[in-house]
Amino acid sequence: MRTLSAEAQLDSIDVAILSELQRDGRLSNVDLAQRVHLSPSACLRRVKQLEESGVIAQYVALLNAKSVGRHGTSFTIINMESMNNRQLEAFEQAVHAAPEILDCFYVAGSNDYLLRFAYRDAEDLERLHTEVLMRLPGVARLNSMLVLRTVKKTTALVL
Repeated sequence: MRTLSAEAQLDSIDVAILSELQRDGRLSNVDLAQRVHLSPSACLRRVKQLEESGVIAQYVALLNAKSVGRHGTSFTIINMESMNNRQLEAFEQAVHAAPEILDCFYVAGSNDYLLRFAYRDAEDLERLHTEVLMRLPGVARLNSMLVLRTVKKTTALVL
């Protein structure tokens, strides 16, 4: 049985499996096996190993935000009052507890965090700013950039 290190050593079959699953995570094992030229049992073993090693982190359904009433996307830069560990931990815990926040990145440079969230309309955007973002612990300043049009969006990593 192959074991994958912290940074996985992927062979061409692993890459083919991962590429197919990134395109369509609902592929049946039989269809996946055919596409990567393996027997179904060998393909299933490979997929299980990729899951157990953490290379495949999870399976999800990606929703069309507009179809569920979220017509806007905001990327918001957060600057903190202080960078002490207690305040950063409190901020990050509050972010985890806020379901409206889709992504949060701790960033290098002149800003501290970058958040992404989706909103319904101008009123919802204002509510998110005042009732969610400005109430996060330690926030000194925020600056939101509203998406006008998405040019490219992918979840697939190049392998």
